Amino acid sequence: MVVRGAPAIAIAAALSLAVEVSNLGAFSDMPKDAASFLSDKLDYLVSSRPTAVNLSDAATKLKEVVHKAAAASSEAQDVFQAYVEAAEVMLEDDVASNKAIGHYGASFLQKQQSDLKNISVLTHCNTGSLATAGYGTALGVIRALHEKGVLERAYCTETRPFNQGSRLTAFELVHENIPATLIADSAAAALMKAGQVKAVIVGADRVAANGDTANKIGTYSLAISAMHHGIPFYVAAPLTSIDLSLSSGEEIVIEERSAKELLHARGGLGEQVAASGISVWNPAFDVTPATVISGIITEKGVITKDGADSFDIKSFAEKVSSNP
Repeated sequence: MVVRGAPAIAIAAALSLAVEVSNLGAFSDMPKDAASFLSDKLDYLVSSRPTAVNLSDAATKLKEVVHKAAAASSEAQDVFQAYVEAAEVMLEDDVASNKAIGHYGASFLQKQQSDLKNISVLTHCNTGSLATAGYGTALGVIRALHEKGVLERAYCTETRPFNQGSRLTAFELVHENIPATLIADSAAAALMKAGQVKAVIVGADRVAANGDTANKIGTYSLAISAMHHGIPFYVAAPLTSIDLSLSSGEEIVIEERSAKELLHARGGLGEQVAASGISVWNPAFDVTPATVISGIITEKGVITKDGADSFDIKSFAEKVSSNP
């Protein structure tokens, strides 16, 4: 958990390998050997995070770059340089993508809300600059609403058991002088019932082709509560978080984390608080079905269901790719 947040993990992985390549020194083998070296390293990095798709997406794109460079180069160093440049472009693209998500999300929410200058938003986990290359996804939408002067208040959950909301999101909101309130995870439904929430916006680690979304554990219960209270529930994520190879969320692999996070205080870092000998189930993520998601905010626009139970993300992706 030194680096967390699906977009940040992908960027950190790409750049860390770029640093290794820059410090590699002499490499006497052929360009194809340089490409194989980089591909093997990327495969190893991908194995670290099975749930978040951004990392594997970045690795696939970088492999294409290095193999293309190897085919056109006579020196291994040219392959390494092509990799480094591509990794740096990914960093720049992620920030631009996040700002576009913020713009589209804020504009869409303004159109959906009757009170255009008093929008209160609830978010979960951390999806800001500390989870991306900069600006953020769901938190990017909140930033954009604040910049437009229409955000009344942002509510963030503590996000147990590792407390990414209280440790990270709360920090970012205070740092940006955004009006914000921290709540216990278990207080979310009561806050909605009290009429304090106009929309819920979360990030995503992987989105299936039908819109089913894997995100930090607790997201699913927020979506169910939002649906019960008639509150729109949005996912904010770049297109790199969408995995069209998966037809539904049933195919998403869910990582489980250490039992110590529940047995000990401070997300596993403090003293033991639970009884010794108790069994623990600690999934890092859950899957929210598309049926309870109102829209998916991307850097190319907002995907809606148009009356259906699921999203046609493939058609949206094809449309935006043909009109860049």
